Amino acid sequence: MIHAYDKLYLAQARTSLARMLDFAHYDLQFDIGEFFDLFISSGIAKRFGEGDVAIVASRSGIEIAYEVMINSGITAPRIRPRFTADRSPEYWTGWALAYYQWETGLQFETIVHHVPIEDIREMYAPYHEMDIRQFVDQMDELIARIKPETNLKILRTRVGLSQRQLSEISGVPFRTIQQYEQRQKNINKAQAEYLFMLSSSLYCEPKDLMERIT
Repeated sequence: MIHAYDKLYLAQARTSLARMLDFAHYDLQFDIGEFFDLFISSGIAKRFGEGDVAIVASRSGIEIAYEVMINSGITAPRIRPRFTADRSPEYWTGWALAYYQWETGLQFETIVHHVPIEDIREMYAPYHEMDIRQFVDQMDELIARIKPETNLKILRTRVGLSQRQLSEISGVPFRTIQQYEQRQKNINKAQAEYLFMLSSSLYCEPKDLMERIT
């Protein structure tokens, strides 16, 4: 899997997004959906998702929240954050969502278009007590229901190749191609070598094989 930024920055990115949502909701009194829409429309979400070090590694969640408002033309007084004693549902939402975005490479806008952030917050119980992998699996399942055909199958069909022919041309095992197309394996987590082998055979870029919902 090719990630937008190094795992070295992931812990900081997760904490920053978590603090941003917690601060925006409890201190700035924003509805979580309203503020996340600002996060996206301000352009900060795109920079965050692409691994802009100035965002994911150099700013706190509070600083990101204020930058979102500045970019959105909103004037807000600087206030001291009153961090919740325990992880709030909003904090967990940012913490989990940042991981999912990093893991899958999907844009934040794409993720919440199909699974609204309010619905993700509703997953707080029971997923905040589970391993993050279980949250990822559940999100994958929700998104798979929305788009029944994978990009791999769409692109393979477009060039007129069977699964067997694609396997012979690309060198990727036939069974592996089947598993990607049936979502028994997540192509977003595929070896970089396999992505390049498949994309070369399908005349596309490796990113075109990733499960970005349209």
